Amino acid sequence: MTKVLILGASGQIARLAEQQFLADTTVDLTLYLRHAQRVSDLKSDRVTIIDGDTTDEAKLTAAMQGQDVVYANLAGQNIKAQAQTVLKAMHATNVKRLIWISTLGIYDEVPGKFGEWNNATLGSYLTRYYSAAEVLENSDLDYTIIRPAWLTNKDEVAYETTSRHDAFKGTEVSRKSIAALVVKLATHPTEAVRDSLGVNKPNTDGDKPAWY
Repeated sequence: MTKVLILGASGQIARLAEQQFLADTTVDLTLYLRHAQRVSDLKSDRVTIIDGDTTDEAKLTAAMQGQDVVYANLAGQNIKAQAQTVLKAMHATNVKRLIWISTLGIYDEVPGKFGEWNNATLGSYLTRYYSAAEVLENSDLDYTIIRPAWLTNKDEVAYETTSRHDAFKGTEVSRKSIAALVVKLATHPTEAVRDSLGVNKPNTDGDKPAWY
């Protein structure tokens, strides 16, 4: 049975992915997060919850023992340091498969007026998230980086992807769609290995996300 370690397990996308894992797969989940009570409502004999910080290398390494896939749903000013600690823990435990949530625009790959708006709106956030992605791209991990468009809470799974060197498409995508992609990659671990996927809802091109 596949075992998936979810880092940042109380994030909005992570919570949706957890629901999909439990409903649609036989995967065992280990939820790693600060303030474990945030996911205490998730009752299942397939769920283990660990209260920990992703920069705590010893605790993270212990949590990673025996896992098949790591799904990182992380954020913060220290995102590069978190990526470095995840990499060290994966090396220490011989876990290779990583699914990493990033953001659109880290490669300046978003074209046109929407790209200009996105760069101006996100600013230094893009630099931080690029530096974290760079840690993974320079590693020997079987990573997939996911770069979502601007996120919505629509109750839909509707997405398309672009690869690392493609121009980004669209302006928005639902969190539920990103969660569905995470579940697909975790249960089909040979797909999109060492790629960075832009993810958008089809036919949402524009100068800004429609909801903004």
